[in-house]
Amino acid sequence: MTAYENVPERLLTCLHDSNEDPLAFGSYCAGFELKQWRCDAFSDHAMEWITDYALIEEDLKVNHTNIYIRLKQAAARVYTSDKYKSRGELGEIILHAICRDFFKTIPFAPRVFYLTASNDVVKSFDMAHVKYADNDKLELWLGEAKFYQDPTEAINSAISSVQAHIDAGFLKNQKLLLGPQISKSVPRYDEIRSLLSDKTSLDNLFDSAVFPICIACDSKAVAAHVSHTKLYIEKVEKEIEALQHKLVSSGLPEKIRIMLIYVPLKSKTEFAAAFDKKLKGLTT
Repeated sequence: MTAYENVPERLLTCLHDSNEDPLAFGSYCAGFELKQWRCDAFSDHAMEWITDYALIEEDLKVNHTNIYIRLKQAAARVYTSDKYKSRGELGEIILHAICRDFFKTIPFAPRVFYLTASNDVVKSFDMAHVKYADNDKLELWLGEAKFYQDPTEAINSAISSVQAHIDAGFLKNQKLLLGPQISKSVPRYDEIRSLLSDKTSLDNLFDSAVFPICIACDSKAVAAHVSHTKLYIEKVEKEIEALQHKLVSSGLPEKIRIMLIYVPLKSKTEFAAAFDKKLKGLTT
C-alpha cells in the first residue's frame, strides 16, 4: 500500500460532470451550512490536503511522532513560495485535491520550472499527475489552476497559459525536466519515463495526456443562494457553460483533451484569508 492511497475525507459535492472528450467538465461546491457558504470548512479541507500537495510520497509516511513536523514542513513550502504571495498556490491545492479525490490521480513527479529563452519568466504546469484508467490506459494529467475573483479573467488567463504550455518548445523542455524526476516507486514507471523521453514524439504525449483546467472564482450563484436548490444548481451550470464557451472559442479542445474543473466561491478574498490564517498558525 502506497501513501497516496490515503486521502482526506471528501468535502466537496460534484454538481455536474461529463467525461466526453475533448472537453470534459465538472463543477464542485463546498456547500452551505446554516444558510452560509462553507468558507471555513473549505479552508479547513484545503489545509487537510497541504501535506499531500507539498510533500513527496516518502515524507507522507507519518506516525504519531512526526505528524506536527510534516504539517509544518508542508505549510512552510506553501507559505514561502513566490506563487503564494498572489494566492495562486491555493488554486493549485484545490486542483490537486479534486483530481486526487474524484479522479484517483497520483503525483508522478515534483512540480518543476524552467526559464524561457529570455530567462525572465518562470513557467510550469501547476500539476503533474498520472491516472490509471479502467481500460489499463495510462494518462498523464498536466494541470493549470486559476484562483481569481472574476471568472472571465480566470478563463482568459487559463487559455493563455495552456496555449503557451502546449507549444512544442515548452513541452520538450518539460519532458527533459520531468523525466529524470519521476519517482521510481510510481506504478508503471517505465511507461511514464518513456512518454517523457526526448526520443519519444510529442504526438505520443498528446495521445496520453489530459489537461485539467481548474477555475476557482467568485460566483453569483453562490452569492445569491443558501442551499443546494435546483435553481442554484442550474445557475452554476450556466456559469460553467460560459467557461466552456470560452474554451471552445479558443480552439484548444480541437488540439488537446481538456478537463474543465469549476469551483464556485462566494468570495475568493474571504476564502484566501481564512486559509491564510490557518496556514500562518503552522508557520509562526
